[in-house]
Amino acid sequence: MTTVNVSTTSNSVVVSGDASSTVVTVPQTSVVTAFTAGPQGPAGAGFSVDSSAKVDKSIVYYDSGASIFKADAVWTTTTLTDGGNF
Repeated sequence: MTTVNVSTTSNSVVVSGDASSTVVTVPQTSVVTAFTAGPQGPAGAGFSVDSSAKVDKSIVYYDSGASIFKADAVWTTTTLTDGGNF
């Protein structure tokens, strides 16, 4: 977890993080924005993709026989247009 410490000393505010720090001195007007990445959401429920055979420009499609989404050489940007490209 990333932490940001904010401390005040004699008319200045120091905001320091992992890789950088910012010093704001009064009476200078400044805006300091501090942020960190938050937690990520859960993986899509009921949506799995078999991409073990993926190739360049694969298109994701649903294979009802296998009951799974796939990305492989069966459908690519060139096979969708009979050898053309888009």
